[in-house]
Amino acid sequence: MTPRPTADPTVGDRIRDRRLRRGWSIRYAASRAGVSHATWSRIERGLQAADNRFMLADLATALDCSPAELAGTAVPAGDRDAVAAHAAVNTVRRALVDLDLSAPGPSEGPPLAELARTVALLDTLRQACDYAGAGRLLPPLLRGLHAAVHTGTDRAEALRLLCDVTFIASSVLRNLGHPAESWLGAERCRDVAEAAEDPVLLGYAAYARACAANACGSYDRGYLLAERAVDALRPHAARPGAPEMIGSLQLNCAYASRGRKRPDDSRAWSDEAAALAGRTGETTTLGLFFGPTNVNIWRIGIETDGDDPGLAASIARDTDPAALPIGFRQVFFYTDTARALARLRDRDREAIRLLLAAERVAPQHVHTSSLVRETARALLERSRRIAGGGELRAFCGRLQVG
Repeated sequence: MTPRPTADPTVGDRIRDRRLRRGWSIRYAASRAGVSHATWSRIERGLQAADNRFMLADLATALDCSPAELAGTAVPAGDRDAVAAHAAVNTVRRALVDLDLSAPGPSEGPPLAELARTVALLDTLRQACDYAGAGRLLPPLLRGLHAAVHTGTDRAEALRLLCDVTFIASSVLRNLGHPAESWLGAERCRDVAEAAEDPVLLGYAAYARACAANACGSYDRGYLLAERAVDALRPHAARPGAPEMIGSLQLNCAYASRGRKRPDDSRAWSDEAAALAGRTGETTTLGLFFGPTNVNIWRIGIETDGDDPGLAASIARDTDPAALPIGFRQVFFYTDTARALARLRDRDREAIRLLLAAERVAPQHVHTSSLVRETARALLERSRRIAGGGELRAFCGRLQVG
């Protein structure tokens, strides 16, 4: 049997295509991934949503590819901003490749004060999940700050700003479904932090690298990066921003531990981060918004992907996303809780309501998320067997899920 191409391949289509190209049976491929052949078959046939990050990583490892290759980066043509965001990826990638602190950058650039104002605007766009707007600002900012590091009068401030910009570049690229490019941005962030010789910024860069590694399905690497950074930062815990950075790295350890199939370690790291958040309260340090609410949002995602949707839903009931006045964390609350509810009995209407809320908060993020597409597809299939579902069908139409 040979794979048949489709005009709009689903994750299941891509999994089936790669399996058949290797000439493997479902039973053999499933054994490589450590899942049942029935589960593999349901995912291929679209009867089970492939919206679990950890399982998707297992399937990708079995097929010798990356999770991103299975997830795809489908972008609805009707969302011009989402299309523009993806169109900017190559330009951002090229600017990151060109950013080499060991070599002189552009001979001149805008004044540092002007660059600082643009960095503030970039962070505002990032927090609103306006990836198209961020994509337009990133390349000239990377070039301008590179020049400022070498030719400006305030090298320390230029390095601090450049650390923020490379971090944001990594975050935007990761959320657009480009984890390898996200890793490149995180590596550049590390280069800048090392040049700045600031332990908190080094932790910040390690956080970016760990997030990118986890997005690639490299959970062992993500865990090692975050754990080492926690240990390196503890002697500097009295520095401004260090406690919040340590807590954010602990959340990364919790997430990577679940990806490594160590749920007890994951919950221990989450508990440690929660205890620290109880002391720091809600914060805005380094734009990470570490605090009790964000700890819960991380825990919802971890438990959803860790196959305990009931616990994820329980945590969500006790979490008020409005405590964080920013879209880029709220959207994860809504989408991850929706994914959890979609796996529970008779909770589809709540899941749909949360997906619509996520779309209102951050349409570009939702419209380019493969996990959201898979959850919406599964909900749509179930809705066809029951009355109603008009709002869901309209939502799926905007995602081009049919």
